[in-house]
Amino acid sequence: MRLHVTDEGPREAPVVVLLCSLGSTVDMWAPQRRDLAVEHRVITVDTRGHGTSPVPDGPYSVSQLADDVLETLDGLGVDRASFAGVSLGGAISQAIALRAPARVAALALVCTSARFGDPDPWLERAATVRADGVGAIADAVVARWFTDDHAEAAPAVRNAMRDMIAATPAEGYAACCEAIAAWDSRARLGDITAPTLVISGEHDPATPPEHGQVLADGIPGARFEVVADAAHLASYQRPEIVTPLLAEHVKGSA
Repeated sequence: MRLHVTDEGPREAPVVVLLCSLGSTVDMWAPQRRDLAVEHRVITVDTRGHGTSPVPDGPYSVSQLADDVLETLDGLGVDRASFAGVSLGGAISQAIALRAPARVAALALVCTSARFGDPDPWLERAATVRADGVGAIADAVVARWFTDDHAEAAPAVRNAMRDMIAATPAEGYAACCEAIAAWDSRARLGDITAPTLVISGEHDPATPPEHGQVLADGIPGARFEVVADAAHLASYQRPEIVTPLLAEHVKGSA
């Protein structure tokens, strides 16, 4: 499956692939894309079922979502890249590193997990979205993306992100919830060979720093950073911290 992408930066430069969180589009990477594209070719991807990518019927698996990304990169002539993923995008990044290690120059796992908790809440959320649409859960989701003080200080950002979540196709969102429910890479983390940076938000209620610690402890040689005063979308709330961390990591692994 060929996915919708934005493709920015010099074509001859090392490639960085940015993978999105559940309920988001390529716009969630806006704080990073321009800066990273100065020295890298930056390919930002709408996950299957999101944005303007195709929306086949679910359920989906993280392995399928990883294959979508690799097929899309094949179509763009990209054999090897650094991958950075937030939340669901972090799971997809892990799957790519496990399935196609020769294609991964570096890995950045942001506010994500080797296992996103008990499957039942994810399956319940999928059922709610199929019945009532993504708008029914958009306020609850965006509340986890930013700390309360940030949401109060930047209501326009909070509202734009809420609208982005609500605009996600219901089947795409629900089917990706099912992929998250089944995801568990804990037993395979030691097989990841790419240089890895793990980033957690200090106040992330969805994938708290304990989840990042599991990834960092399990992946050989991984570096672990906790971003202060950030919730689940740390890359958007604290770009002044996250962007330099990503730039340093992918530049050192190019």
